[in-house]
Parts: sequence; C-alpha cells; structure tokens
Amino acid sequence: MGRDETLVHIAKQLDKMVSRRNMDGALALLQELQGMKMSLKLLQATRIGMSVNLIRKHSTDEEIIALAKILIKKWKKLLASEISVDHKEEKPSGKEGERDRSSAVVLETRKLSKEKCKERQDLISSKSSSAGVPKSRMSSTDGDQDWHSGSGSKVKMDPPSSPTFSSPTILPPFLSTGENIRDKCIELLIAALKTDDDYKDYGANCDKMGAEIEDSIHQEFQKTDMKYKNRVRSRISNLKDPKNPNLRKNVLSGAIDLLHFARMSAEEMASDELKELRQVITKEAIRE
Repeated sequence: MGRDETLVHIAKQLDKMVSRRNMDGALALLQELQGMKMSLKLLQATRIGMSVNLIRKHSTDEEIIALAKILIKKWKKLLASEISVDHKEEKPSGKEGERDRSSAVVLETRKLSKEKCKERQDLISSKSSSAGVPKSRMSSTDGDQDWHSGSGSKVKMDPPSSPTFSSPTILPPFLSTGENIRDKCIELLIAALKTDDDYKDYGANCDKMGAEIEDSIHQEFQKTDMKYKNRVRSRISNLKDPKNPNLRKNVLSGAIDLLHFARMSAEEMASDELKELRQVITKEAIRE
C-alpha cells in the first residue's frame, strides 16, 4: 500500500471515530502519522489535515489533542516553506513584483469563481432539460441576464427559477410534508448527501438529515418562494461539488451542525483552496 493510500485509510478511520464519538485507537494513528514523511502534494490529495483537525476538536484526551496540534503545526510549516520556495523562484523584484502577484491571485480567484458558476449552470440546465423546460423560457425574480450568442449578438434569456422542483417526488410518506415543492427539496438534499457511498462510513441517516436541513430553511422563510429555492439550491450544489468534498463529509460526520449548515453563506461553504486565495487577496490588499 502506497503512502497516499495509507493516508486515505487513516483519514477514513479518524473520520469514523469522530462520527461515532469513540476515540479508541486515535493516538496510535496519530503516532503513525508522526513517523511518516509528508509532502504538500500528499496533504492536498488525501486531506489528512482535515481529519486530524476534527480529531483535535472532538477529542477530550489531552495527549491526543497535543499530538494533533503538533502534526497540524508541522504541516503548516511545510505548506509555508513550499509556497515560499515557489515565490522565490518566480518572484519579480520591487513594487512591480507585488503588483504581478496580486494580479495573479485575483485572476486565479476569478477563474475559480467562473468555473464554479459554470458547473452550477450546467447542473441546473441539465436538470431543467430532463424536466422538459426550455432554457430560453425559464424565468426568475432575481432579474434578467443577457447572454452572447456565437455570432456576437445578444440573446435575452432568463436564468432558471425552479427547474429541479417541479417533477414528482418519490419521498417516503413519513418524511413527506404534504407540499410537492418541499418534498422535492428534501429528496434532492438527500440525494446530494448520498453523492458518494462513503456516507455509509459515517453511519449517517441521510433521509433524516435532508428533512432537517429543509425544515430549518423553511422555518426561516416560512414559504417556498425564490429565496427559499435559492437557499436549497445552493446547499445541493455545494454538497455535490467535487472540488469541495470536505463540506459534505463535515455535515455527515456532525462536525457542521445541520441548522448552521442550512444558514451558511457561500463564503463559509467555499473549498479550502478558495478560502486560502481569499486570505491571500486580503493580505495583499492590506499591504498596498
């Protein structure tokens, strides 16, 4: 078994311990991690840092907490040193260099944001097509948008309103609210929580969790209007985001409370990479 496979295996074991609130064996796993040679590539590929941090937050054993802190601190230094080396290799001199770095970060952030928006639009478009709703006629209370056709002329199109909430539901009777839109939202939230089969590792009841998330959102808005639908849609797209798997894992493991998840902002749900980029931009802005 390679190092990356070993780290993924250890991460899953640690996540199970958190979800079951049983830390037996956690110290041995952390000691094993302490003896392993780590790299930035392995940290990013396996997300072992997130699992160790969860153990640190949920354990009451001082020895486990202390060792987890040592590992996290050590890995942060590794991250900082490798980033520093990359900057030295490509760093231009003087104020021009600072402007170049700031511009590069801004461009990268915009690129990530555009990619994420495109993914969400593709997701919504594909679902709306299956429901038989023409793209050019979908409407929204959020306002119209202008889209450019290949010939350069503007084509007036309305963004999708509720393309995923109109099809019949197959929700079990004991979860049904009696309202078609609410039942469909619960069904979609459950499907998003079950995006990968790993939800079984956490022993999570996705049906109950999906119903609780929807109920929290409905209690806030008291009706199934556009704000309600947009809130549900944003939870679904973020849970299914392949670039941000830790959000769903944290919800399944209980690290993120369901009521809190129902009200989280886009910034709070963002992936670690996007959060780091935002921090860099903020730091660069302060320096300027």
